[in-house]
Amino acid sequence: MISLRLYSHVLKKIILSAIVAKRGKYDYEELVCDGLKILEMMRNVGCNITIHGIENLKNLNPPCVFISNHMSTLETLVLPGVIGKEFKVTFVVKKSLLSYPFFGKILSALEPIPVGRKNPKEDYKVVMEEGLKRLKKGISVIVFPQATRQLTFDPNKFNTLGIKLAKKANVPAVPIALRTDAWGIGKILKDFGKIDPSKPICFFIGKPIHIEGKGLNEHLQIIEFIKHSLRKCYN
Repeated sequence: MISLRLYSHVLKKIILSAIVAKRGKYDYEELVCDGLKILEMMRNVGCNITIHGIENLKNLNPPCVFISNHMSTLETLVLPGVIGKEFKVTFVVKKSLLSYPFFGKILSALEPIPVGRKNPKEDYKVVMEEGLKRLKKGISVIVFPQATRQLTFDPNKFNTLGIKLAKKANVPAVPIALRTDAWGIGKILKDFGKIDPSKPICFFIGKPIHIEGKGLNEHLQIIEFIKHSLRKCYN
C-alpha cells in the first residue's frame, strides 16, 4: 500500500533526525536535506512535484516573512527544503506540535514560535514579540495565516498576521502558494492521511512585497497571488 510504504520511510527519517536533534547536533542544513529527501520520497511513490519562483529569492537578502496557505502536514516537513539553505527559517506552530514524539524534537531545534490557538490576542502578542526576535537574528519566519489546514483556500479565513509581522520588522513579505493535498488529512491521525499520487504537488514562490501603510493592499495582493497560483495547479 502506497501510504504505508511512504510513511514507513518518512517516520524512519523523522526518528533518525530526532535522535540527532536530541543530542543538540541537528543543524539547519540537515533540515533542508531532510525536506528534499521527503520530497524525493513523494516522487518515488508517483507524485508529480513542481516548484515555481525560486528565482524570486535570488537577490533577496534575508530575513523575510514567508506567508503561505496551509493544506497538509507535508509543507511543514518540506518547506525549508523548497526555500533552500540560503534562508534559515522557522515556523509559527501550534504549541502542541512541540510535544509530538520525535517530530517535536526536530521542531524545537528550529526555535519555532509556539501559539496556543485558544486566545487570539495572546497569540498575536507572542508572534509579534517572538517573531521580531527571530527576524533580528536573521531567521526568516513562515506564517500560515489560515491557522489550521484547509483543503480549499478561503480568503475570509486568511488573516493579516504575517503582514503585520513583516511591517513591524520592516522586512519583505514573500507569498507562497502551495497545493499538497496528495498528502491527505487522516481520520484518526490528522497528520497521516491517504497518499494520492494522482494529485500534483505544487509550490509557487512570489516576488518580495514591501509593506506600506496598514498593509491592506499587500494582504489582498498575496491573496490574489495564492488564488491565481492554485488555479494554475488545479488546471
